[in-house]
Amino acid sequence: MAKKICPNTYEHEAWTNGRSVLGMDEAGRGPLAGPLSVAGVIFPIGYENPEIYDSKALSEKKREALYDTILEDALWAMVIEVKEADIDHYNIYRADQLAMEEIAMAAKADVILSDAMPLPDLDQETIAIIKGDQKSISIAAASILAKVTRDRIMKAYDAIYPGYGFARNKGYGTKEHLAAIEKLGITPIHRRSFAPVMYHQTKLDLF
Repeated sequence: MAKKICPNTYEHEAWTNGRSVLGMDEAGRGPLAGPLSVAGVIFPIGYENPEIYDSKALSEKKREALYDTILEDALWAMVIEVKEADIDHYNIYRADQLAMEEIAMAAKADVILSDAMPLPDLDQETIAIIKGDQKSISIAAASILAKVTRDRIMKAYDAIYPGYGFARNKGYGTKEHLAAIEKLGITPIHRRSFAPVMYHQTKLDLF
């Protein structure tokens, strides 16, 4: 199978006109526990690295290596950890959107690329790209930073909240994790607005 490479069409168009590009993506929209990690990356005009691609398509070892490369090569990078309370307050979509807006305002790039997230409140040109982490090196790099950051956080939480398998399941609703919720209950890092967690909390409230 041929190696998949981001075509970077959006970057090339902006860079030809001397415009800087910010790519943004997140990790952790689906889990029942842990934060949402949202990242943004600006590379130098003309930057290419065929190794940088959708974080989900890379091994953990490869992501870890590229994490360091991205931070070394980027002109600017930022990662925001969105806490569970904010996810519950705003809902996961809006919490993600607000974090991306915060990153975009801090970055001051000419063109904003996101992985399928509309950002209508920004003044800059913004493009929401479906499967952007497979089409844009800037978004792909952001996906790697977000994924590595969040995985490290969940591994640390595994030591704080043993029995849930956070180092393995990263907070997703696996059979192991759901069984642990039934047996051990809800931790401070569980998202109470998510249905399986809400269901367990409702059962507790009945007694």
